Amino acid sequence: MVIDWNDLTTMLVSVLCGGLLGVEREYHNKSAGLRTIVLICLGSTVFTMVSQRIGGSDDRVAANIITGIGFIGAGVIFKENLNVKGLTTAAVIWISAAIGMVVGIGEYNMAYLLTVIILIVLSGFEQLEFQIDSINHKSNYYITFKDDKLFNIDLILEMAKAEKLKASVMHFSKADGKLTANIEVRGNKKHFSRLTDKFLAKPEILGLEH
Repeated sequence: MVIDWNDLTTMLVSVLCGGLLGVEREYHNKSAGLRTIVLICLGSTVFTMVSQRIGGSDDRVAANIITGIGFIGAGVIFKENLNVKGLTTAAVIWISAAIGMVVGIGEYNMAYLLTVIILIVLSGFEQLEFQIDSINHKSNYYITFKDDKLFNIDLILEMAKAEKLKASVMHFSKADGKLTANIEVRGNKKHFSRLTDKFLAKPEILGLEH
C-alpha cells in the first residue's frame, strides 16, 4: 500500500474535523474529549480508506464501524439517581465516526459542513435547551422526616402548588423510624428556591437533598 499526498490530506482533514468536535467536548469537561474524538474520527477514516483499497464490501466495513462505535458510546453513558448522563457525548462519538467515514470516501466539503452543523447544535442550541428547562424544569427532592408519623403528603403537595409547581411522590423508604420520600417537582425553575426554603423551614423535616 503506497501512501500519497491525497492520503495524507484525507487523514489531516479527519484530524481537523474530529479536533474541532473534540475541543468543544474538552471545553465542557466531558468524558470523551479531544484525543478520544480525534482518534474515533481518524480511525473511521482509515478503516474506510483501507476497505476501498482491498476491494472489500464497503457496506460490511461501515456496519462494523457503527457496531464498534456503539460499544464506545455506551461506555460514556451512565445513570445518576433517576437521570441519565452522557447521551450527548455518546451522540458526538457516533456522529464523529460518520464524519470520519465521509472524509474517508473523499467528500471533504460534506465533512466540513457536517462539522459546522454539529458545532452549531452543540453550542447554539445549548441556550435554547436552557430556556426550555427553565420553563419546565424537573427536580427530585429527597426529604427525610424526623418521624414517619409527621409525614403529610397533602401538605407537601400544597406547598408545591402554592409556588405554582406540580409535585408527585415517586417512592418512600423507611429506616430507624425515619421516613424518606422522593418527591418529583416540575415547573418554572425560578420558583424552586422558594419551595426549598419552605421545606427547610419545616421543623418536622430532618434532612433535604435536592
